[in-house]
Amino acid sequence: MAAPSSWAQVRQQARAQETQTESLFHTYAQFAAKTDLEAQPSDEEQRTEEQLNDILEQRAALLANLSRILDSTPTTSALKTTNLARHREILAQHRTELTRLKSQISTARARANLLSSVHRDISAHRSQTSNTAADEADYMLTERSRVQNSHNMVDSVLSQAYATSESFGLQRESLGAIQRRITGAAARVPGINGLMGRIGSKKRRDGVILAGFVAMCCLVLLWFW
Repeated sequence: MAAPSSWAQVRQQARAQETQTESLFHTYAQFAAKTDLEAQPSDEEQRTEEQLNDILEQRAALLANLSRILDSTPTTSALKTTNLARHREILAQHRTELTRLKSQISTARARANLLSSVHRDISAHRSQTSNTAADEADYMLTERSRVQNSHNMVDSVLSQAYATSESFGLQRESLGAIQRRITGAAARVPGINGLMGRIGSKKRRDGVILAGFVAMCCLVLLWFW
């Protein structure tokens, strides 16, 4: 299909492409307004940017065609010259706007990536801190359990010692009571103390007699020796 050659046709196509460009800019600006951009451009974002670049190139070609048509016209029209200048001005503005949006999206994406990296670092640090705190808590609980076990063991030993001491005390009291009962029983039996005294006197007398007999035997042996 041959390219349009009349001024009206080419200008109508240029105006249609300007409207299409405005629509694409509306879509592309939404990516620039996002606060949570992905780390990499989405397929839709890349496709919109490519469409904007293509249509700006097509418009530049159309304006070049308009300029050739205007130059080939025998009579110069001030209105057509103004219209061509206006189309070129709009094209320049759209090129500038595309550059601005690209820069804005790039800056927003870099900031989002930086914030995401910072968030990951903070999360990693918190996780590490949480793990360290959990390890310290486990260690303290283990040490506390060990100390508690030691206290329980000491309490058990002390309880056994107190029980043994109490048993000895009860035994002493029992022996004292037995001794008191024996003493009381001996005091209540009539004549037992006198009997015990006579037995002791007889033992002493027998010892004196035996000692005198032994001494006499020794003297007799010495005399006849």
